[in-house]
Amino acid sequence: MTLQHHDHQHTIGVGDRLIFDTDLHHFDIDVLEASRHHLVLVDLWADWCGPCHFLAPVLERVIPAYAGRVRLAKVEVDEGDNMKLAGRYGARGFPTVLLFKDGEEKDRFHSARPEHFVRRFIDAHLG
Repeated sequence: MTLQHHDHQHTIGVGDRLIFDTDLHHFDIDVLEASRHHLVLVDLWADWCGPCHFLAPVLERVIPAYAGRVRLAKVEVDEGDNMKLAGRYGARGFPTVLLFKDGEEKDRFHSARPEHFVRRFIDAHLG
């Protein structure tokens, strides 16, 4: 099987990165397939969203502490066809954070949350 690289970002591969951007066209590989190896949080966010800008640095501080057991995929919902992902998963507001494990959504939370909430959220799914 030959892998096709659709853009520069994915030419270098997201597999080794803890925090990365993804989109509708790469979601199945970047998130669903990757979640078979480690938890993947998906941050559905928008540039105009104040709570999104509050949550982003919280997530970026928390993810490295899990030493690769958890990855963060960031989806800017207003770019390209990404709003279709928000629709697919029934996101009604932003930010919405989805947690994927074994190729399926297992949990989610909405709105800006403090660091201790995010850590408890992740810890509940690590086993």
